[in-house]
Amino acid sequence: MVIEVLYPEVANLFGDLANIRYLEKILPEVTFHYTHLQEEPYFKDHEVSFVYMGPMSEHSQELVIDALFPYKNILKEMIEKDIVFLVTGNALEIFCDFIEEDEKKIKGLGIFPFYVKRKMYERYNGLCLGRFQNMKIVGFKSQFTELYGDNEKNFFLEVERGRGIHATSFKEGIAVRSFFGTYLLGPILILNPAFTKYLLKLLHKEVSLLYEKELLDAYDRRLKEFQDPKVKF
Repeated sequence: MVIEVLYPEVANLFGDLANIRYLEKILPEVTFHYTHLQEEPYFKDHEVSFVYMGPMSEHSQELVIDALFPYKNILKEMIEKDIVFLVTGNALEIFCDFIEEDEKKIKGLGIFPFYVKRKMYERYNGLCLGRFQNMKIVGFKSQFTELYGDNEKNFFLEVERGRGIHATSFKEGIAVRSFFGTYLLGPILILNPAFTKYLLKLLHKEVSLLYEKELLDAYDRRLKEFQDPKVKF
């Protein structure tokens, strides 16, 4: 089994590479392939089971779009084949139609029919509590952007507190087959051990989590905090 980590030299903001560092600890038998910007994606000529990409700067988004654009049809096929994807923070925006900032419009991969509005003078920082299937998901958001499009049938989270893909939305992220794209930072796999187990099942890896008791205790405390009406979102 191969897990491909895309562009860790730039897609590494907010400590979200800890998602992969944690998986490396609990999956020592799995090959983790790190693909860099000047390299062809490993998935072009090899089978992979899981693709991860984390948040990055706005300039790096353009570099990543250029790097992945020749392989967008392969990415579409991989999603249709239920290859697992986890993309966090603004990495989700790479897969959309375009990113708009003032008079500038940056073409994305066009894999999902969404578009992004970027306002560099309006950063949103907030908490998010949502439901994925039968589990509560917690996380944090820090972004200059909002995502627009109809994710009513392919959202990741039903938001209970916080906001979804934009200020008036209560549907967060995009989930299509085994593709999960979310603005949630955290890192999400450490904050949400039940979701980590869910992803591992998709990979046919039912293993014990490292520090599972500690992670569950921290999750329970954080969930109570996020559910407290006194806590501002």
